[in-house]
Amino acid sequence: MSVRRVDGVADGRPVFRDAIGVLTSWDGDGLTVAPRTGAPVRFAAELLVAGKPVPPFPARRTAAPAVDPLDLQRTAARSWPAVEQEQLGEWTLRASSGFTRRANSVQALGDPGLPLPAALERVREWYAARSLPAYVEVVSPGSPPALAAELDRLGAALAPTLVRTAPLGDLARAGRPADVRLARTAGPEWLALYRRVGGDPALEAAATAVLHGGPSVWFARVEGRGGAPLAIGRLAVDGPWACFGAVEVAPAARRRGLATAVMAALAARAAEEGATGAYLQVEAENGGAIALYDGLGFTTSHTYHYARLPQR
Repeated sequence: MSVRRVDGVADGRPVFRDAIGVLTSWDGDGLTVAPRTGAPVRFAAELLVAGKPVPPFPARRTAAPAVDPLDLQRTAARSWPAVEQEQLGEWTLRASSGFTRRANSVQALGDPGLPLPAALERVREWYAARSLPAYVEVVSPGSPPALAAELDRLGAALAPTLVRTAPLGDLARAGRPADVRLARTAGPEWLALYRRVGGDPALEAAATAVLHGGPSVWFARVEGRGGAPLAIGRLAVDGPWACFGAVEVAPAARRRGLATAVMAALAARAAEEGATGAYLQVEAENGGAIALYDGLGFTTSHTYHYARLPQR
């Protein structure tokens, strides 16, 4: 939006000032506009003079940044930060009351500072103390070369996850960004369509913390009648990379291009913040999502695995 407001008086006349950005809130306390750079602009509603929608800043058609699996995994961890974290050498133990494996697994990058059997036993004990299963995130290259063999010896089952990347500029042009509303917080309407939370207060609190964590987080939704969301998505921008996740479409609204519209709107916002590459993580068996991402130009950068340690 482009909004004009009264910003003081000079020589007996009002002084007007414009702000261009995302209108993130308009309530009884006033309006908030998030510009491309700098702090959000907040002012009282009675100071508003005029406003109009403007298109997003054009996303440049540039190649995605070069991918280093280790760096991208660390970037992904910052974009989906666990509620509790503890270092084990170069490994990172993460716990969030069971909300998603990504936020409840040890990121086993580098040297744990212990022999692998002892390190994995420490991992098992750490998660057992929190009444959580012990998951290990195994990345190749990145994790100790002998880790996969040790996990196999212990009988840990591996579940593959694909990390997929795409140039951000092409993605920003893939849908209809004007149909999508953006916000800095996941309100109750957004959460109503996000089907990974419900019932358990501890799980809901952890989900709220994880969803809103990250360097620059945005939530998108397409509204239907009565304000109920038809589609949602989440974005976390970290330097040149934009992480996409939580893309959900209501069953009755599928096959209408809404997932593409959500991702395009989020990509346009990420481009305004200077990002040039998009990435996401998708389970290898999720054929429907993979087909959608294929059509949007995503290709597989690398694969990592979650291994669940057997309980004692």
